[in-house]
Amino acid sequence: MNNVLGFPILTLVTFLPTLGAVLIALFIKKDQSKAIKYSAFAVAFIDFLVSVPLWFYYNPGTWKMQFQEVHEWIPSLGIRYAVGIDGISLLLILLTTLLGFIAILSSFKAIKEREKEYYVLLLLLQTGMMGVFIAEDFFLFYVFWEVMLVPMYFLIGVWGGPRKLYAAIKFFLYTLAGSVLMLVAILALYFYNHQVTGVWTFDIQAYHHLAPYIAANAGKTFQYLITLAFFIGFAIKVPMFPFHTWLPDAHVEAPTAGSVILAGVLLKMGTYGFLRFLLPILPDATKVFLPYFVFLAIVGIIYGALVALVQKDMKKLVAYSSVSHLGLCMLGIFALNPNGINGAIIQMINHGISTGALFLIVGVVYERKHTRMISEYGGLSKIMPIYAVIFMLMTLSSIGLPGLNGFIGEFTILAGAFQAKPIWAIIATSGMVLGAAYMLWLYQRVMFNKVSEENIELNKKGVLSDLNGREIAYFMPLIILAFWIGLYPKPFFKILSKPVNHLVEQVEPGYFKREQVKFDMSKVNKPVSHEGGNEEHE
Repeated sequence: MNNVLGFPILTLVTFLPTLGAVLIALFIKKDQSKAIKYSAFAVAFIDFLVSVPLWFYYNPGTWKMQFQEVHEWIPSLGIRYAVGIDGISLLLILLTTLLGFIAILSSFKAIKEREKEYYVLLLLLQTGMMGVFIAEDFFLFYVFWEVMLVPMYFLIGVWGGPRKLYAAIKFFLYTLAGSVLMLVAILALYFYNHQVTGVWTFDIQAYHHLAPYIAANAGKTFQYLITLAFFIGFAIKVPMFPFHTWLPDAHVEAPTAGSVILAGVLLKMGTYGFLRFLLPILPDATKVFLPYFVFLAIVGIIYGALVALVQKDMKKLVAYSSVSHLGLCMLGIFALNPNGINGAIIQMINHGISTGALFLIVGVVYERKHTRMISEYGGLSKIMPIYAVIFMLMTLSSIGLPGLNGFIGEFTILAGAFQAKPIWAIIATSGMVLGAAYMLWLYQRVMFNKVSEENIELNKKGVLSDLNGREIAYFMPLIILAFWIGLYPKPFFKILSKPVNHLVEQVEPGYFKREQVKFDMSKVNKPVSHEGGNEEHE
């Protein structure tokens, strides 16, 4: 299926925010605050509505790319505008468009200077993120990957906190360093493919088909260097330990909407890179480094949780929780089995929902009191009861309470990790226990410690007031999704089933046949009746 109702829907969903950004930049004056805000929100919300039919028109019965569009771009270099999605891309696209309009809606009161530029950059950022998830051409993928950096740099550097320039430059340099390594790996594959096939192409599927030849014929040094280049490029974006140090600074200094997008979508671009490129193109070389990759993932799970446990700043605590949660996603991916990879993708979506909501929760009180220090709050459940309920729901979602989305992702990842090596799952559970500790401790201190006289006075003046209608509105979609995935995850697993199984077969050829043999062998030895000699029980 190449389009929906006659429209090239992927191109429309991707570039609609850019069109909106251009219209806002050219036709709305800087002093028209309401027009800028509502126009940006309308564009982002329409983009979300346009993306929703993808869910209903997507065919979960195949692993092949759908809604494809292919146009020649630079034929002499084999570069095409080629886009398409599978189940993995579909969920990430819907998450991106959802968080896009939520981020804009959450900025209405927080951003008071240079509003026009701010909303234009948010819309351009959305185009960059969408392009990464739909690209089927490596050159096109890299263009979108780099384009995304510029709006995020300015969002942090212009509208961020006191150390915004340091955080923005650190974010840009880290990501750019990873991008350069990734570009070198892409070019190496590009020239190697031409050497083997005689064809100049950046087609990602062509590289997938080339993978067995690379494994059998390319030198080990060649494979290992490309694997490490891809690994570092994607690990910085995730970010995995020890490439994570840019993340806390970027999160703390970014405006609330920037933190929501950063945690909810940008970090998933790294995990998506592992799934789409490293595993299917270089499976054998990846397996060689697998023990080291798993070690870093497990260290990240525990380290992120331990550092979050001692934070005094709410935003920094949530930032370090992302290091721990994304480490768990990487563990699921490196389990190299359907349970682990399914769980990792579901947990990527869950992290966008729960951590995005937690950054919004911190932003709510920061807008009112202009501090994120945990010690400055206490007893908020008495003066902000609706806020307390939503905070509790998202806290329980983050720590994986059964019935909410986090439990589904964590359980499936641990099942996959246990299937690969039980010790991986056993160690990873310690990070989950610590996760419950730091989140519940945060909630207890902010909600149930003694309320200060200052906070009572601020509440009486209407400064530290409970959530208004606009704030409740942007939390509701996230709460609904948290319960939907937690109570009825079947539609999500159904969408992921075929592409994940195909990915596993690319990495582990014959995996499902071997699993079937194991299953059949378990039925060979049947219980013997003591009364009837060698007769079997009926």
